[in-house]
Amino acid sequence: MVAATSKTLVLSGYYGYRNSGDEAVLQSILTALEHEGRAAGITINPVVLSVDPEWTSRTYGVKAVHRMKLGEVRKAIKKSDGLISGGGSLLQDATGLGSIPYYLGIIKIAQWTGKPTFVYAQGIGPVRRKLFRPFIASVFRRCEYVSVRDAESAGLLYSMGIRKDAVQVVPDPVMGMALPEGDGAAAAFDAEPTTGLELPVVGVSVRYWNAERTELAKLAEGLASLSRRVPVHIRFLPFHFPGDDEASRFVMDRLGNVAEHGSTVSIAAETEHPYEMLREVSRCRLLVGMRLHSLIYAASQEVPLLGVSYDPKIDHFLGRLGSVPVGTAEELDPRIVASQAERLLLESGVWRTAHAPKISELKREARIPAQRILEFLGSKG
Repeated sequence: MVAATSKTLVLSGYYGYRNSGDEAVLQSILTALEHEGRAAGITINPVVLSVDPEWTSRTYGVKAVHRMKLGEVRKAIKKSDGLISGGGSLLQDATGLGSIPYYLGIIKIAQWTGKPTFVYAQGIGPVRRKLFRPFIASVFRRCEYVSVRDAESAGLLYSMGIRKDAVQVVPDPVMGMALPEGDGAAAAFDAEPTTGLELPVVGVSVRYWNAERTELAKLAEGLASLSRRVPVHIRFLPFHFPGDDEASRFVMDRLGNVAEHGSTVSIAAETEHPYEMLREVSRCRLLVGMRLHSLIYAASQEVPLLGVSYDPKIDHFLGRLGSVPVGTAEELDPRIVASQAERLLLESGVWRTAHAPKISELKREARIPAQRILEFLGSKG
């Protein structure tokens, strides 16, 4: 089909920092917009606001401008047909006071210049400082479309005075991300090991959280116990460098000599594109994760998973799968980690059969924001 029209959309988010989860959000949104645009006969020309525009342009094949050069940002928005803000946890004050003013400010620039604005599957909160709430409400009321990635985020917006019919709850965009056709890696976890060298891969995604590192020490104890029960290949998957790489090596140093029980340990190198990490996860028989997007990657590939919760967003996502965390950053029992991991390794087919319908539903729903945005753009001619 030859597209009848072309639209330029500016994408605002935590992009260019090479955090695999946030980069996966960007890739997922770009893919969904391209797919839905093709179906609507509209060519979408994305312009990404990135902290590293050259890297973003090279990696995704899109135009990018520096997110902190507000003159360039304003110029890009003025020349566009609209702004998308999302996804990820952009509007929160847990990691500092700068995020909410910055991301609201970008939306306001678009609104001041008369451009339509769209909130794309964001996770809202925590918003601990009440002074931010009226500003969020004021900006969101002027958006043409608002979607959030969980019911808790929607509830927070309702408490700020946003109408319930003005907010749509959808899955995280990354649930809709798939490996390129013909990749073949997605089926790798189905293969049973045929020799002692082909061990089931247990992917592990960790991050620093507690200053005492108690949760990482207990996770190491649980993984070491698992390696004594079942020979496995423990594969650490750092989603954010250098922090996750350092946290992974902290756990690795505490595993002991797993080789004497027939197990192995390795760590993945830094990846350039989200597809590379998705491919890593697709090869796992089990994923044990703290990072939200490690769990979403696993679910999208129907890889059994165990989540360690350090933030409500982990609980919210697991709840949508009909699951609960194996433990939290405050309370993690190594014996439960080992026993649950062993069970899922032995019953991976049962897990996939039980969760496949829900996963399929979440993948379909993940495309809704792109559909709504294309419907709006199509209605404007």
